[in-house]
Amino acid sequence: MFETAVFAGGCFWCMVSPFDQQPGIKSVVSGYTGGHTVDPTYEEVKTQLTGHTEAVKITFDPKVISYGELVEIYWNQTDPTDAMGQFMDRGSSYRPVIFVENEEQRAVATASKEMLAASGKYTKPIVTTIEDSCPFYEAEEEHQEFYRKNPERYQQEKEERKEYTNKQKMGQI
Repeated sequence: MFETAVFAGGCFWCMVSPFDQQPGIKSVVSGYTGGHTVDPTYEEVKTQLTGHTEAVKITFDPKVISYGELVEIYWNQTDPTDAMGQFMDRGSSYRPVIFVENEEQRAVATASKEMLAASGKYTKPIVTTIEDSCPFYEAEEEHQEFYRKNPERYQQEKEERKEYTNKQKMGQI
């Protein structure tokens, strides 16, 4: 029996690959969630007027990879201290959110967030929110599996995120 996990952590282009390459993952789909309009488009979401955030919906086999493991992968893809965007992607449509499907996921995500906050890894507070799941709308085809379709652009995005993270660790951000 497969389960789903939904994470928002900036541009969904960079959120697919880290999950997609794990054992037990059936699919990782880019899309939009958390907003107030039905079936939004990329153009609508990037106006930041729909309330949606770019996210990935992961279908996984919990016998192979746990929800907790997915949450740990998530923390390593985002800046959990930045409520209004991720890296060079700014605005509410790029905010970091863990969308939970049930109370078990909420408990795992909350405990993980508390452990991250207590770890001392970040000097700023952890502001990633944990919210109830909302309708998830798949993004247009050109946004699916971006890292495979556009490897050079994906690598550039990945390097920019890495550079940002390194500056943050050195206290420059």
